[in-house]
Amino acid sequence: MYLKTSIHILVIVTLFSCGQKNTTEKIEDKTTTLAQEEKIKNDSITPVQQAVRKQDLSNFLPKGYVIFEKIYGDLNEDGSEDCIIIIKGTDKNKIIEDQYRGKLDKNRRGIVVLFNKNGNYELAIKNHDCFSSENEDGGVYFAPELSVDISEGNLHIRYGHGRYGSWGYTFRFKNSDFELIGYDSSESRGPVVNSETSVNFLTKKKQIKVNINESAEGGDEVFKETWENIQVDKLVKLSIVKDFDELNIPY
Repeated sequence: MYLKTSIHILVIVTLFSCGQKNTTEKIEDKTTTLAQEEKIKNDSITPVQQAVRKQDLSNFLPKGYVIFEKIYGDLNEDGSEDCIIIIKGTDKNKIIEDQYRGKLDKNRRGIVVLFNKNGNYELAIKNHDCFSSENEDGGVYFAPELSVDISEGNLHIRYGHGRYGSWGYTFRFKNSDFELIGYDSSESRGPVVNSETSVNFLTKKKQIKVNINESAEGGDEVFKETWENIQVDKLVKLSIVKDFDELNIPY
């Protein structure tokens, strides 16, 4: 009896030890993978890009603001890597105590765009507080999440609202500012896309796609597509947008 008990305990200890070893190995493997990914990412950056990225960007920050995020890419298609800085205010009076969510920083955010001129950054445009805080109240759902990226020489500002859809603005540098050339939105019901709207302010065309498959479950939507002509008197400039939450696209 004693021998069986001892053997049983030994087996449990051995299995537990193996489990710990496997868990440790998995953690180490994950850490190694992340380190490898970071190395690959860094290796893809040229020495010139590395030197430019090491520049002190604090000189481009307005007083009372800090860097919230940095995005790199070619914004004027000159082959050089430009920089977008998302900035955030630091007013202590805008840090509040929410009854349910605790301490929240409600300082607004803004954008500073820098062009790379022969290896040095120069200010292109700035707008200090056109974005709301990342800690806004979404009611029964989370607040829309802001993302900014660069693609094909364009600056994209997008808001994602989970199962409800998304909307975004496409800007291109022209006439000493970034002008709004496109707007895209989608309305969803969970995984099912109900409708999509795409506005091109340069061609003055609007495309509307409406799902007509009422039994769609996601990925099997059937869209009815229509086109409309729109009237555009002048293009919206990024530097003068007061608040993206209230930016009205009337088309």
